[in-house]
Amino acid sequence: MTKYVLALHGGAGTISPGSDNDEMPYRTALLDALRAGETVLAENGSAVDAVIATVRSLEDCALFNAGHGAVFNSDRQHELDAALMDGQHSTAGAVATARRIRNPIVAAREVMRAGKSVLLSGEGADRFAHECGLEMVDPAYFSTEHRLEQLLSVQAQGEDRQTLDHDGATPESDSGKFGTVGAVALDRHGHLAAGTSTGGMTNKQPGRIGDSPIIGAGVYANDKSCAVSSTGTGEHFIRACSAYDIHARMRYLKQNLKAAIDASLKEGFGAIGGLGGLIAIDRAGNLSMRFNSTGMYRAWVREGDAPRSAIFSI
Repeated sequence: MTKYVLALHGGAGTISPGSDNDEMPYRTALLDALRAGETVLAENGSAVDAVIATVRSLEDCALFNAGHGAVFNSDRQHELDAALMDGQHSTAGAVATARRIRNPIVAAREVMRAGKSVLLSGEGADRFAHECGLEMVDPAYFSTEHRLEQLLSVQAQGEDRQTLDHDGATPESDSGKFGTVGAVALDRHGHLAAGTSTGGMTNKQPGRIGDSPIIGAGVYANDKSCAVSSTGTGEHFIRACSAYDIHARMRYLKQNLKAAIDASLKEGFGAIGGLGGLIAIDRAGNLSMRFNSTGMYRAWVREGDAPRSAIFSI
């Protein structure tokens, strides 16, 4: 049997290195989420279930921009996106601009299971999740005082100003510490999966959809190559088809995982002005976590090794 591997990210960030007190809560939350996913893999569970357990833990943590603690759009509302892909069967499911689903990554799984659609949005996504018996919440559940302060701070700079969590656009706040979450996994059966979830951008235009729920942009998995989850400037990931680009470089150019990611970041995503990073695992269990931002919140574990976490370069 294959040794399992699991990695996650909590967003790309621009915080300054060296503040252990600031870093500790996030490292703890990252490792808690990693533990949730590893428990699934250690019990011979699937990569898909491990990704869901990992991302769900991050969605429930107010420290990250997904689920509880998601950012506000310009109308002071929350619109949540998530996607999941199964590398074994090349099936996928996603939801976008959801308003009442407590855990969007779980809703993405139900869309994938149903098989009628790949992406459901808005009221249709909420209605589908409710019909599936998923936990629904009042939109106020996602709100935190910090996120409202962040919105007001950004809006004070101009009506059309939008803030990505990793770009440091609001230096008076600590918004650079928060971001999209995601996970990639290889299970003992040799199957891959990837998932991504986000609240988007602070002060974003209502209805805006970034890369997170877009298969091939913010998430991709294929047992023949790799599993990928991205975090950063979503529009650039969409334009570069980044997650699929890495798969294609491996399949058709025969590049290894690290070379494929480095080339994709430099020649695709980065070349058009993108800022952020990716985590990925290939079918042999090789792991790569690359970013062109100051840092990227991440944690990982390989069967038989101790879990690890990092924010900056290691």
